[in-house]
Amino acid sequence: MVGVKMAAAAAASIRERQTVALKRMLNFNVPHVKNSAGEPVWKVLIYDRFGQDIISPLLSVKELRDMGITLHLLLHSDRDPIPDVPAVYFVMPTEENIDRLCQDLRNQLYESYYLNFISAISRSKLEDIANAALAASAVTQVAKVFDQYLNFITLEDDMFVLCNQNKEIVSYRAINRTDITDTEMETVKLDKKLRENLRDARNSLFTGDTLGAGQFSFQRPLLVLVDRNIDLATPLHHTWTYQALVHDVLDFHLNRVNLEESSGTETSPAGARPKRKNKKSYDLTPVDKFWQKHKGSPFPEVAESVQQELESYRAQEDEVKRLKSIMGLEGEDEGAISMLSDNTAKLTSAVSSLPELLEKKRLIDLHTNVATAVLEHIKARKLDVYFEYEEKIMSKTTLDKSLLDIISDPDAGTPEDKMRLFLIYYISAQQAPSEADLEQYKKALTDAGCNLNPLQYIKQWKAFAKMASAPASYGNTTTKPMGLLSRVMNTGSQFVMEGVKNLVLKQQNLPVTRILDNLMEMKSNPETDDYRYFDPKMLRGNDSSVPRNKNPFQEAIVFVVGGGNYIEYQNLVDYIKGKQGKHILYGCSELFNATQFIKQLSQLGQK
Repeated sequence: MVGVKMAAAAAASIRERQTVALKRMLNFNVPHVKNSAGEPVWKVLIYDRFGQDIISPLLSVKELRDMGITLHLLLHSDRDPIPDVPAVYFVMPTEENIDRLCQDLRNQLYESYYLNFISAISRSKLEDIANAALAASAVTQVAKVFDQYLNFITLEDDMFVLCNQNKEIVSYRAINRTDITDTEMETVKLDKKLRENLRDARNSLFTGDTLGAGQFSFQRPLLVLVDRNIDLATPLHHTWTYQALVHDVLDFHLNRVNLEESSGTETSPAGARPKRKNKKSYDLTPVDKFWQKHKGSPFPEVAESVQQELESYRAQEDEVKRLKSIMGLEGEDEGAISMLSDNTAKLTSAVSSLPELLEKKRLIDLHTNVATAVLEHIKARKLDVYFEYEEKIMSKTTLDKSLLDIISDPDAGTPEDKMRLFLIYYISAQQAPSEADLEQYKKALTDAGCNLNPLQYIKQWKAFAKMASAPASYGNTTTKPMGLLSRVMNTGSQFVMEGVKNLVLKQQNLPVTRILDNLMEMKSNPETDDYRYFDPKMLRGNDSSVPRNKNPFQEAIVFVVGGGNYIEYQNLVDYIKGKQGKHILYGCSELFNATQFIKQLSQLGQK
């Protein structure tokens, strides 16, 4: 839970804060170190998988190079000695890592060692390093040892996850297993941990410069801890916004999407055959202005925007070509010369904007490829139909066709799509279907090739949690189909959306957003009235479930134990847009898509 503490330090931009901390670390933990020529000092970066996951969404290879990082290597890889270069280590203080680090000291791999631990290192492990350094006569080479308190991964300005490696330890499955022991559950005593951290000045939630650039708030932030079990439908829901769709249907991981692109057919002596698939990776980062602007937009809007960007790029490109042909005018007549001088300034301006034009082209190509891959999934699996139908189920709207029809339709979605739809129906139903109806559904699901284990678990969950009426309503608004007005529908467009509904989203608060709204705005609501309230600054004897705060909160951190998703994140982003001067940070123990969540439910259902 170390992540939550650092996270609170900057509700406005956790990404910025963590990047600054990493850059400082890579600069030997001092503000500016340069050599006599005014260049950064050359160094190597040694990290473990945890360190790699923290750095990769925040710093590009180019940025690392600009900071003097000539090589970045995994701690447990085979590394050759580079005796005249300092090494910056960024690793977890595990037994295995400390052993390897001591081995590096014995092997005299580097000129000097700057040891940075992702979370605090224990005294006994520090002594192990000291003994190894003494034995290797390398004490003077160990330049600095730091606890960095950076044990979390920032994916957005206002979103972080606790872990990517070893996430099965904190996964939904791990904390909901029936055979979990008391000792395993006791390992996270959060109230105790927050109190301890409050006493530790290095790791305090409430240092003077909390919360946002240039802002100063005397009010501490609200930390809302919720269990994934309060809403199991949202992580299974088919989605309609760009970022959430990319995460749902493509291989999107730590802000990088991996695509397989087949390049048509090739002819060989044996005849035509499909060409080999190319694997391509794209980083979707804040530098990408298109992504920043459209990641929360409905998909048809994204497709249309890509098309508009492409047209605007082509117009600029044509203008450069036109100017080039004018500049190549032959003949010395006065008209040509005056035309030439008029256009020289224009061409100079066009040439100076070429790098910008090339970057625009790169982003258009990137989003054309990503959006095309998403569109293929939408069409092949009728994801628009699933999305619209699930929205109706969740908002208790009248259904226009029977659930059995969709489950039995061989052309509508994969077995997993059908299972997701049925689970949402089962979770959202005020009353569970009768045994006879359930058997009919189970037969249709089995005939469609579905694995019924997730349903086994959800049945138990519903019975245990006595949540027949929960999760509470998802709002009573729903999506609206838009007429086929959109230019995206035109066949002249890159994206032929024929047969895909152009659905427009209507804002509605999901359960986590509603809980946050109640607590942040101090609203009395049966849904949250029994929530426990802890103030780590108050003596333990005064703890009670009655909030002491009378004023609405300006800053909040919502943390979902058991896993979060982009649908929930986007819903919070949309909610806070209308609240001036307020900030929300969304965190989760792990970030999963529906496929990964279904897999965990399936494992729980096997028991």
